[in-house]
Amino acid sequence: MQTNFTPAQLADPHVAESEKILRKCVHCGFCTATCPTYVTLGNELDSPRGRIYLIKDMLENGRPADAEVVTHIDRCLSCLACVTTCPSGVDYMHLVDHARAHIEKTYKRPFMNRLVRAILAAVLPYPDRFRLAIKLSSAGRPFAGLLARAPALKPFAAMLALAPRRIPPASAYAAAASHPPVGEKRGRVAILTGCAQPVLDPGINEATIRLLTRLGVEVVVPKGEVCCGSLVHHMGREEQALASARANVDVWTRELEEGGLDAIIITASGCGTTIKDYGHMLRLDAAYAERAARVSSLAKDITEYLASLELPAQMPKGIIVAYHSACSMQHGQKITMAPKQLLKAAGFNVRDPAEGHLCCGSAGTYNIMQSDISDALKTRKVKNLEATKPRVIATGNIGCMMQIGTGTAIPIVHTVQLLDWAYGGDMPEKLKDLPLA
Repeated sequence: MQTNFTPAQLADPHVAESEKILRKCVHCGFCTATCPTYVTLGNELDSPRGRIYLIKDMLENGRPADAEVVTHIDRCLSCLACVTTCPSGVDYMHLVDHARAHIEKTYKRPFMNRLVRAILAAVLPYPDRFRLAIKLSSAGRPFAGLLARAPALKPFAAMLALAPRRIPPASAYAAAASHPPVGEKRGRVAILTGCAQPVLDPGINEATIRLLTRLGVEVVVPKGEVCCGSLVHHMGREEQALASARANVDVWTRELEEGGLDAIIITASGCGTTIKDYGHMLRLDAAYAERAARVSSLAKDITEYLASLELPAQMPKGIIVAYHSACSMQHGQKITMAPKQLLKAAGFNVRDPAEGHLCCGSAGTYNIMQSDISDALKTRKVKNLEATKPRVIATGNIGCMMQIGTGTAIPIVHTVQLLDWAYGGDMPEKLKDLPLA
């Protein structure tokens, strides 16, 4: 793609990076076939190619974002299926990240939209606030139908629909501590506690810590860790995202220097994609660039790390598991085979759903802010998963678990919960009343 940026514009490193990305696009349109919003809506401007044209025009002309640009960029899930498909290597992720930051700086959204986004940014990254918000949601449920009828209030109806009716108590495993290995020590790792996940399903990190310590790995839950920053990062709130990244880099660097780390274990693939990008996000910060790159190099999805260990093969359990590959796992981190291979080696009968490359519609806060498109994608995803006739659905991202779980009666658990069970841990709570034979 030919570009016409001025030397003054290219002096901005963010614009210079976007210009390089734009030049790689050859308009081939391969991305449209795998883009969930284009497949759903059929609008060229709701495809990666269409959004690239909009972003180019906005940045090249040095103008503020307008309502059209914001509409179509907001509809992007950042699923990154287009990145997997693109034969030219267009780095769409960093291009749309820049566009979102530009929108946040130059566009004044309608009041209710600003309010919803401010609430999400102030609540979701903070476990205590998030827990309180879920508890308070029961008071709002009687009004959900009314809220859904007003377009400006629809996100609140979506929040109520997604909020679980009960949440488990806070887990002791979320507290800062070091969990020693059982038997001979094989390694030492830190684990990301996260923000939404320990509230919605603390059993995921509990299973991870139990499994790793049984395998001889010391697991450290560091003091001072905060949200990875992905939720606000994808809202264009770049300074808030970078502040979180810096705080975590400080925490993990301290652990690295004090006791050494083989990896930083992440059990939510959405967080993993962002943490693996810390080196890029902080590349212009002289005080953090080198340490952030080191943290990114140590970040590993739990299945990625387990695949590096020697695990015994297990006798078949005869349980059919449909594996949902989260977008942030398969497109963001390019981890496609390890989770399925681990489940198969652990004795599960793993099945792949049709259209596995398409997003389930969760995408951070997308299922709140773009609930109509999200619901259409969820329906499509659930239909494909249920067609495999599974007893259980497994995935590696809490957002996908919550999204898909509202559309099917089939229990959905984290991949590591099944692996913990297979290698000597307890059966996941969601499966205890289910006939699995």
